[in-house]
Amino acid sequence: MHTVQVRRRLFLAGLASLALVSRFGIAQEKDAKKEVKTSADQAKLAATVAKAIEYLKTKGQAEDGSLSKQAGLGVTALAVSAMLQNGLTAQDPAVAKGLKFLEANIQPSGGIHSPKSRFVNYETCLAVMTFSNANKEGKYDKVLADANKFLKTMQFDGEEGHEKDSPQFGGGGYSAASSKGGRPDLSNTAFMVEALRASGSGADDQAIQNALIFVSRCQNLESPHNTTPPAALVNDGGFYYSGISVDKKSDDVLPNGGLRSYGTMSYAGLKSLIFAGVGPEDPRVKAAVGWIGKNYDLKSNPGMGTNGLYYYYQTFAKSLDVMGNSTVKDAKGAEHDWRKDLVEELASRQREDGAWVNTNGQWMEGDANLCTCFALLALSHCKAK
Repeated sequence: MHTVQVRRRLFLAGLASLALVSRFGIAQEKDAKKEVKTSADQAKLAATVAKAIEYLKTKGQAEDGSLSKQAGLGVTALAVSAMLQNGLTAQDPAVAKGLKFLEANIQPSGGIHSPKSRFVNYETCLAVMTFSNANKEGKYDKVLADANKFLKTMQFDGEEGHEKDSPQFGGGGYSAASSKGGRPDLSNTAFMVEALRASGSGADDQAIQNALIFVSRCQNLESPHNTTPPAALVNDGGFYYSGISVDKKSDDVLPNGGLRSYGTMSYAGLKSLIFAGVGPEDPRVKAAVGWIGKNYDLKSNPGMGTNGLYYYYQTFAKSLDVMGNSTVKDAKGAEHDWRKDLVEELASRQREDGAWVNTNGQWMEGDANLCTCFALLALSHCKAK
């Protein structure tokens, strides 16, 4: 595995909420009109969500509107988005307090982050997703437009000397590409793409197309889009965190020198392809869908065990909703109503007080606020309509 520090950062980078998208085309959840068919128990879903929201309101949120403020802006952004995506409005007192807390961290640069944050890129992405969810009647139009411009300055590209043949080209990291010692990774790049889309960029935006180059180079698929050494060594269609400066002693490095595919990054990779306008017949999408079918699981984060399990649930649900399929065919050919499976799994894991927590506390998943927000965001994609 990556070092604890890197994994912690990967976990924190997951603190984002996304808009719903129609099949291979983006649309904010408030405008989505696609039909969702599922056999998921809607009464159980509603009861599970209600208990969780009550937990966040009464036990999770501080008087200043923040949640788990010691982790930065992320948990608050996650919580506000979770509430909004599960039917609350910006006028709800808990939502309003959370938005006010985030608004206080809008910077003159257009970034949205703590003044002394070392993670200005991903914190901005998190806040962008929240303000996008709350942007009724254009209240946050300027905030989103300014953040869009700011995020483009974070990307690794020619301005920092990274041309298209550079393995870092198009990627996004935790902070500016010009930061000393910084490097891009798939997690941050995926959230950057999502935030750019949510703040107004189309799939053909140059920054998103540049990001697509980096995303494709993180897929275990030998193709004209990825000629880097790891692709041919594994070639299973899944995605890995980063092929740049990987510690050869890391558990992510397989015996043959290839890089292990795993759940959160494979779903994030697929989702990024779709946000960038890559269609369902593209070999990259087909390979990613194939990997997902072979590794369908709700008891673990495939390739990672219980590490980051609730972050995985969130990414799993968002990505499958983005893909637009109501079922997933597993390695044995069985069709799964993933929404039904997810509702059942999360309902069975919910504590009596309405919260969730991972008994594997690595990457801060011992924090009930975090796990509860992740679970709520996952469940927001399970409603039939």
